[in-house]
Amino acid sequence: MNTCKPNTILSRLLTLALSALLIAVAPVHAERIKDLVTIQGVRSNQLLGYGLVVGLDGSGDKVNSSPFTQQSLRSMLTQLGIVVPPNIKLNPKNVAAVTVHADLPPFAKPGQELDVTISSIGDAKSLRGGSLLMTPLKGIDGQVYAIAQGNLSVGGLSAEGSDGSKVTINIPSSGRIPGGATVERSVPTPFGDAPTLTLNLKSGDFTTVQRVADAINKAIGDGTATAVDATSVKVNAPRNGGQRVSFVSMIENLSVDPAAAVARVIVNSRTGTVVINSTVRVSPAAVSHGNLVVTISENMQVSQPNPLASGRTVTTPQSDVSVQAPGDRRMFVFNPGVTLDSVVRAVNQVGAGPYDLIAILEALKQAGSLQADLVVM
Repeated sequence: MNTCKPNTILSRLLTLALSALLIAVAPVHAERIKDLVTIQGVRSNQLLGYGLVVGLDGSGDKVNSSPFTQQSLRSMLTQLGIVVPPNIKLNPKNVAAVTVHADLPPFAKPGQELDVTISSIGDAKSLRGGSLLMTPLKGIDGQVYAIAQGNLSVGGLSAEGSDGSKVTINIPSSGRIPGGATVERSVPTPFGDAPTLTLNLKSGDFTTVQRVADAINKAIGDGTATAVDATSVKVNAPRNGGQRVSFVSMIENLSVDPAAAVARVIVNSRTGTVVINSTVRVSPAAVSHGNLVVTISENMQVSQPNPLASGRTVTTPQSDVSVQAPGDRRMFVFNPGVTLDSVVRAVNQVGAGPYDLIAILEALKQAGSLQADLVVM
């Protein structure tokens, strides 16, 4: 019969109370370690295959523009024991050549199912209603890791009239098969080979990586984790498989307050999208913003002679050009250390659109007033 000393029970109660207190006073913005890091060696692998989609309603590949489809169809029929004479030209209008790709998750075992994506590589108009025939999916090493087959789910739609009019919704030349591939081979992982585990931050930062190491050492014991660089933390882990799984489960649920992100402004010049994070600061600067609106209108002046005159009717173009400068408030001043809210408020007050904001931010960066990284996509 096991008995516990009063001091041991009191010690456990104090430990639980301290744990609850630490959870209660944890930072509001704390994140789990599992949301911040990945384990080195525990990763997915890309698979790729080439196959045929059959059963299309005349929307498959054309003979002249996609000869490889005819060749693949002839090869498939030969493997099934059907001899097609060389002088017979196949017309694969109900068949489409496609690529099939999928991600093989870590620790996937034979018999498990994967979602696959199918994309046409010929000139097939639509894959709607088609079925993918058995297609081996290979890894980068050339080994077959999964077999795909099944009916496609296509979200796109294409319709064409006899007069040449055409309507296309989404992309009908690609589709998916949920659970359409079966794993045939496992990928070995180094998860249990080395005496240590390496945790890699998804976004490298010296402060965050040190806080991750400190959180693990505080929960497990000093010397358990060591920060290697701005991205990696080495952790001493049990060699036993079951104990290692429990150990990883424990540390990935520890909370860490990540460091503030680097001040950064992301600008997409194609779409006009501007994203400014909360750490952006602006030094004192005066900004003048204004647009000139130029309007050009063409008026046709008709000069017609008298009925008894021998002249002819003449049309003379007349252009009217007007220039306007809308808005009176086109200058604003940034005080020292203004934040994101001040920047957005000031820009909105002058009625600047996304592309105007991009120009203002680029000018501030050139002037040395924008204390942030400006990333133009």
